[in-house]
Amino acid sequence: MKELLLAGVPFRFDGRLWLQGPDDRFMGIGRLELLEHIAALGSISQAARAMNMSYKRAWDLVASMNAQVRTPLVQTQTGGKRGGGASLTPAGEQAVADFRAMHARFAAFLADETARLYS
Repeated sequence: MKELLLAGVPFRFDGRLWLQGPDDRFMGIGRLELLEHIAALGSISQAARAMNMSYKRAWDLVASMNAQVRTPLVQTQTGGKRGGGASLTPAGEQAVADFRAMHARFAAFLADETARLYS
């Protein structure tokens, strides 16, 4: 393929990684970042704000992820004197770690293929 490309133009392989279920996307970089914000901020609404996303959209994404797994990834606490909140369950923490690692391997694959393109 190298011979087909314009000389001196820096081409690179790029892509997005997500895990797709039969009816809906389960995990992608956006959902991963939402989970990480929930873990850091302790709130779905604050996580949504940090991502410039509506609360409804964030809630729908959390509900979608939770519906596709055996153990929910996010647990919520309803409001009261101390207010509500949300946190990752151990399954949620594992999902974040696993997908982050998978994403790193995917990025390395793309970098390796780009290097092969010019070797």
